[in-house]
Order: sequence, then structure tokens, then C-alpha cells
Amino acid sequence: MKRFLTCLLALVLILPTFPARAAENEITVYNWGQYISDGSDGCLDVIAAFEAATGIRVNYLTYDSNESLYTKLKTGGSTYDVIIPSDYMIGRLIEEDMLEPLNFDNIPNYQYVDEAFRNTAYDPENCYSVPYTWGTVGIIYNSKYVDEADVGSWNLLWNSKYAGKILMFDNSRDAFAIAEALLGYGLNTTDEAALRQCAQKLVEQKPSLQGHVMDQIYARMEREEAWIAPYYAGDYLYMVEENPALRFYFPQEGFNVFIDAMCIPKGATNKAGAEAFINFLCDPEVCAQNLEYLGYSSPISAAKDYMDPELAENPIAYPSDEILSRGESFNNLPTVTSQLMDSLWLSVKTAGSDVTGYLVAAAILVAAAAGLTIALKLRKKRRLSRRGISRRM
Repeated sequence: MKRFLTCLLALVLILPTFPARAAENEITVYNWGQYISDGSDGCLDVIAAFEAATGIRVNYLTYDSNESLYTKLKTGGSTYDVIIPSDYMIGRLIEEDMLEPLNFDNIPNYQYVDEAFRNTAYDPENCYSVPYTWGTVGIIYNSKYVDEADVGSWNLLWNSKYAGKILMFDNSRDAFAIAEALLGYGLNTTDEAALRQCAQKLVEQKPSLQGHVMDQIYARMEREEAWIAPYYAGDYLYMVEENPALRFYFPQEGFNVFIDAMCIPKGATNKAGAEAFINFLCDPEVCAQNLEYLGYSSPISAAKDYMDPELAENPIAYPSDEILSRGESFNNLPTVTSQLMDSLWLSVKTAGSDVTGYLVAAAILVAAAAGLTIALKLRKKRRLSRRGISRRM
């Protein structure tokens, strides 16, 4: 993808916007993996630019799913100043009083956020979040190996013709959403029978899977170790640069449309520094360069003026209204539903492995015991010197 501004030019343009130095000089940012422009390919190094502009040092850490982020926050032991969860998870964090209200006086660039991304269902009063990106979920496939007659539906992820070359999400919400769409349910269903049916559908998929993944998708799809995977459209635009044989489509049954937003969790040690970071990312030019690198869609229309038209007009990054009409956003589910889904997801992940695992383990133990007995007898009979006994792992 064409990169239209160098890092140096970006720094010259943005430094005047941030003349003041923050009193506190360090923040910790907890974000998705590969989800910020890092200076490669001549693009803007967002963190370096922010540090140069404000004097605030950034400790940058990553996670691979909303659920792992939630677990980290819930169990404590670590402190973060900025996190970037998805819409439904933000609703859950608000409900459980795990976020700090934002001081928008410190985020003047919020003025650039489009109205469509304000007063959202997950943060209706605009108190706790500022949108970072938005995007969609669909299927990525390798056109060298996948028959075009087989594409169009979520059913491709169950197609045994491609067994061993199919990847699946390794988080419950995205995985269940695919099964829900395929079976004709809404992506926010709370019906127990429907969720159990979805779990069974996901179990039926397992014989065809290479594995459940998140960030591992990049290497496996780019290197053609796998041919089919559900994932986020923005990541597809990143991956296709590495492997032009990759293609993407929006499944006909419907799909998830999401917003990821910047928040400050309770316990943050540098709230003002966190708000400065959020404000920096809302600058239209910074936003443009960041999202041009990521491939995700911008909630700030003014950023498109600074983007390469190739991305600003890309129908995958910015799908038509007709396509978006098939999309559905996640809501924060009731606690009882979330717990049921987590339990069912565990059953999906372990289905078919328990009995087999025990049989394999038992066979290994029996073989090891037999080998040990024989070795001991031989040592006693022949007075062999002591030697180690190998074990199969």
C-alpha cells in the first residue's frame, strides 16, 4: 500500500499541536497485537511520534482477544493507562465499573469523531470511550487452492474438502457469532437452546480444523500453511500485501461490524497522560497514517483527506451500505449468557480430545512401564552399567 508521508514530515506537522510537556512522563498502553503503526515500510511510528511530541514515554504491551484483556484487568496485578477493547467488551467494563470517565477537555480532537460513532449502544453518554477504528469480520481464503464455487458462505469453514487447512477464531464471542449467523440466529442471542446448538455446530467443525488461532493467522495464511480463515477485514488488507493470492468476502448470512475504542481502566496511574495519548491518535493526520498502515476503517472522516485514495476508497475497508446492512454489532450480553457461552466454548475446545488424550497417555505410560521393567531385568541379569531410560513425550 502506498505510504504518502515519511515519519520526519509527520513529526514536523504534528509537533506544533502538542507544545506542552506532561507533568507525568510515562504511560502503559495495552492494545491488540499488530494494531498500531510502528514505523515500518516508511510509515509513521505512532509511539515514537507521541513520545517526541509530548515527552511522555510509552510502555506498549499487547493482548490477542477481548476476553484475555478482561481476564487481565479482572485478576489485577498489572496497571494500564490506555486499553483498546471492542464495543461489547466496553459495555461490560462500564457495567462492572472498571473504566474511568474521560475528561474531554484533555481530548479536544474528539471534535473530529463522526456523529455515527458517538452515543453508541455500548457507551450511550460518551463518558468512557473514544473510537479508535471500526471494521468488519469475513473470510480470508487463498485463491490458489480454494475453488471459487465454494466461497460466499460461512459454510466454507466446515468444508471437509479443505480439512487441515482451515483456521478458526480462538475466542468465544467471534466463534459463536459465526455459528449464530450460519444457523440463522442473531449475533446477540441469549437463548440457551440456540447457544447449545451453536456449540454443537462448532464441535462439528473441529475435524476439518488446523487449529484455533488469533495473531498466528498472519504467518499461517501468508506462508500458505493454511488456506481459509475468518478474520478482520483490516488485517486482510495487511496480509494481502504479503501474499497477493489471498482474497476476502463478506458471508451472505451476515457478519459482525465492530468498533474498537480507547478507554482508561480503573487504577490508571497517569490519566492525563492517557488522555494526551488518546487525543494524539484522534488528530486527523495521525489517524490517517496510523490506519493507512493498519488497513482498518477510520471513525474520523477528516482523516481520509490525508489517506492514500487506494485505502480511502477501498470497498473492503469501507463497504457499501448494501453490504453493511447485513452486518450486526455485538452487545454486552447478560452475565448468565456470558457464563454459559464461556462454559460451552470450553466444551467446544475440549470436545473429542478427552478420551483420545487419556488413551494416548495411558498407552505411553504402559509402554514406558513395560520398557522400564524390561530394562531393569536386563540390568540385573547382565549387570549392565546404569543408563537413562528414554521417554516419549
